Amino acid sequence: MNTVEHKIQNTSPPPPHPLPQGEGDSFDIPSPSRGEGEGGGGSLNLFLRPLFIALWLALLFLPFRGLKAAVILFIILFAAVSLLKAFKNYAGTLKDVFVDVRKSISSRIRIKLPESKARSTVFILLMSVIVLTLPFYGHDYLIDIAVLSGIYIILAQGLNIVVGFTGLLNLGFAAFYAIGAYSYALLNTKLGLGFWASLPLSLMLVTLSGFILAIPALRLRGDYLAIVTLGFGEIVRLVLNNWDSFTKGPNGIGGIGPPHIFGMRISGIGQFYYFVLIFALLAVFVIRRVAASRIGRAWIAIREDEIASSSIGINTTAYKLYSFAFGAFWAGLAGVLFAAKMQFVSPESFTFMESVLVLCMVILGGLGSIPGVILGSIILVMLPEMLREVQLYRMLALGSGLVLLMIFRPQGLMGGKGVSFRG
Repeated sequence: MNTVEHKIQNTSPPPPHPLPQGEGDSFDIPSPSRGEGEGGGGSLNLFLRPLFIALWLALLFLPFRGLKAAVILFIILFAAVSLLKAFKNYAGTLKDVFVDVRKSISSRIRIKLPESKARSTVFILLMSVIVLTLPFYGHDYLIDIAVLSGIYIILAQGLNIVVGFTGLLNLGFAAFYAIGAYSYALLNTKLGLGFWASLPLSLMLVTLSGFILAIPALRLRGDYLAIVTLGFGEIVRLVLNNWDSFTKGPNGIGGIGPPHIFGMRISGIGQFYYFVLIFALLAVFVIRRVAASRIGRAWIAIREDEIASSSIGINTTAYKLYSFAFGAFWAGLAGVLFAAKMQFVSPESFTFMESVLVLCMVILGGLGSIPGVILGSIILVMLPEMLREVQLYRMLALGSGLVLLMIFRPQGLMGGKGVSFRG
């Protein structure tokens, strides 16, 4: 036994050679200091980035208020952004101090702070109470904005399937929105069909249009796919705008009937709020289930690497068709609800900027994040309304906020993936 142990010890690898040392000096690689990081330009970047952001926003503000106000804004923004960056450097230390203080307080008062799961449950319950009781304490203007937010949540979730899960950039998504709205308007006004009779026909038509768009776009990716979808969106808008005998052209279609449930007319804004809320919850539930299924995992695999997905047996052609059709389905539902709420549709509601707005909702919340898309939709619907009194600056504020988001948090508010569309 001793002989075996002796052999094992003899066959062990020799110890590594010590690193060369000079006269009492160790052979250590000097770690760069805080200001010397990134090629010695750390301190320079710390100064230039706030300077660039403040100068850019001041130049945007210059045509509205003049040079003096722009200079004042530049000084304020430069100081604010510099302080934020300085605070960010010490955020880790402050976080450790806060954790120690919280532990000390909780140990003294002998109360165990709730865990993260319990806190999230309390938060969900609180938000549910606020959402469900909104018509009882909110005025009509706030409820109307909430209804519009619910419609955009459904619309943005549909685009999130195509852009967020599958990674296919679609710049003409408002076309499906328009087809859903106009199909319900035409079925209701020309054929006299009610909401529930028109709804399945409208959704079938929109889903079919998603298949039709996906067929020529299957071999396209990146910029080329974006151009094709943009052209499809403009074709639909121009057809609706110029086919006077069928769509009444730019005058639009009015007199659309509201939905009925068990003979009760849903015309009040409070009633329509709960009506849209049910469809929004249904959309979130179904999309969440599909995203967690085999189809959703195949979409995410295609987004990450289409060639690798094809090599492991995923039918990328079929799953792209599913993605376009499934996203168009929810866009059509949002269009039907929009037409039922407004009781009027016109081509001005479905322009290219509408597609850009919905895409901004998805990017703001986070690509592939269902809760993030909900948050992004609410923010981009409510923010222009909150800034309506300063109408001259609201688009400036919206655009500046999106640019700052892309600089500091490109993955979105609640997303884990940065903004990138594979070419």
